[in-house]
Amino acid sequence: MLYVIYAEDNKDSLEKRLSVRAAHLARLQILKDEDRLVTAGPMPIVDSEDAGHAGFSGSVIIAEFLSLDQAQTWANDDPYVAAGIYQTVTVRPFKRVF
Repeated sequence: MLYVIYAEDNKDSLEKRLSVRAAHLARLQILKDEDRLVTAGPMPIVDSEDAGHAGFSGSVIIAEFLSLDQAQTWANDDPYVAAGIYQTVTVRPFKRVF
């Protein structure tokens, strides 16, 4: 089953985000290598491909997990959560139509 992980950043978290980005991306790479990652990426605060110093308002990940509990556990273990970057993380089942 697919799940969408929607996370909202705390304000002024860009510096922290950049400091743990490699660990965050490494976890996503594992999902990709296992062919379980549909898409993932940050949401820039500004309407631009390059967020620059404006930073990000959060992230979206859509990936395959065995259950909602497994998806929630995976999301809770993200380095961005541990570093205090995300203020909220919501995990919901997702049905891909296209």
